[in-house]
Amino acid sequence: MTTPSSSWPGTDGATAPPPGCPAHGLGPNGLRRLYGPEADTDLAGLYEKLRAEHGPVAPVLIHNDVPIWAVLGHSENLHMIRTPSQYTRDSRIWRAVRDGTAGPDNPLAPVFTWQPMATFAEGDEHQRLRGAVTGAMSGIDHRGVRRYINRYTNHLLNDICQDGQADLVSQFAEHLPMMVMCHILGMPEEYNERMVQSARDMIKGTETAIASNAYIMKVMMGLVARRRAHPEEDFTSSLIAHPAQLSDDEVGAHLRLVLIAAYEATANLIANVLRMVLTDPRFRAQLSGGQMTVPEAVEQSLWDEPPFSAMVGYFAKQETQLGGQRIRPGDGLIFGIAPGNVDPMVRPDLAANMQGNRSHLAFGSGPHECPGQDIGRAIADTGVDALLMRLPDVELDVPESELRWTSSILSRHLVQLPVRFAPRPPQDVMARPSAQVPAPRRDWHVSSPPPSRAPEPVAAQAPQKPASAPPAENERPKGAWRRFLTWWRGY
Repeated sequence: MTTPSSSWPGTDGATAPPPGCPAHGLGPNGLRRLYGPEADTDLAGLYEKLRAEHGPVAPVLIHNDVPIWAVLGHSENLHMIRTPSQYTRDSRIWRAVRDGTAGPDNPLAPVFTWQPMATFAEGDEHQRLRGAVTGAMSGIDHRGVRRYINRYTNHLLNDICQDGQADLVSQFAEHLPMMVMCHILGMPEEYNERMVQSARDMIKGTETAIASNAYIMKVMMGLVARRRAHPEEDFTSSLIAHPAQLSDDEVGAHLRLVLIAAYEATANLIANVLRMVLTDPRFRAQLSGGQMTVPEAVEQSLWDEPPFSAMVGYFAKQETQLGGQRIRPGDGLIFGIAPGNVDPMVRPDLAANMQGNRSHLAFGSGPHECPGQDIGRAIADTGVDALLMRLPDVELDVPESELRWTSSILSRHLVQLPVRFAPRPPQDVMARPSAQVPAPRRDWHVSSPPPSRAPEPVAAQAPQKPASAPPAENERPKGAWRRFLTWWRGY
């Protein structure tokens, strides 16, 4: 358990702002708001203030000043999400929902309002619904999906490769996951800019979030109707045909869940991994030198910048204690992914490399652990790998200090990632990306001058034998490892 502190370092309790002061993000009873100017500017810093003031579980306010607990400790979060006997995802027992404080007009209503899907169910009903989702996912051809990821990556890169510059957030990271997920669900024709922006908007807690959610659900229910009438080889048809016999509303709700969870998480993950590779010399050098793979860079990013910062929420079924706080029946709690990942009790040194450690909270745990995390990892791994092959000289086009993020309770978005690279011609989208290793920048390495190399002896030239056929340029036989990579990447 993290050690509570009476005040945030550098502040004086005697001169603290009065309760309710909007300039300091304080609401009723002097509670800190997880929305508004302070949260939008530095949500991570706000979490650390809460940790210093209250310890691993802190009382806070969300939109419309609804009171809720923010769970900040790593072990406290794991206890909450792994103990269904004490905590549930069914928001109908939340006191704020029952008394109308957290009503359907709340900007976060699309996230916490009960719906007929596995994330809000428990017991036999949870097993029925989750079994249908995992059963449909088991039919996904992961090697085939990687092939399509490469094709969609080539398609997106063909739009920018001749320009020599691009924004890898708006022109790559935001679009690749939606293209892939629309293909998996069986609605590639629905991929468009409105789908991308609606998916991003509906979980931000904005005034337009409810309308964006309505648009997404309209598309999902249209897909359900088409697949009921004409099944095909896709995720939606498998979900409909599952022995659990989901209703149309249940199928539509789970399609929205799979789409939004996979899309939002993967779009943020791709942007974060690319930023890390472009700005941190350790990772670019290790990727180039073979000491780190793209999947390992993805796992590091899941620790440092999880795609979802938090989830609203879990709800207490009985009176209990958590992190030194008394939790009453009907209390709401926030699953604090980002603050839990930087809990000093598990990460005293945030600069330490977390390679090989998958105990982060990015995909949850317990009965509601994300069932589609392998899809998100595959899109990020394959997409970033293919981009670095197509654009091996890609570099950040602005100082790192100029990069900006937008934050909400649920996630933190990189606004732009401007890059430059040598212009190059488009590539056949069906071909594999050019296999080139990104070269490390020389100004990243500070070391002694390399020892001068002795001139190599000139070997006596052997008589040339006539060859039956000239070898192809740069052709070499594939070893076992190269054959495995070819299979894994899907080309």
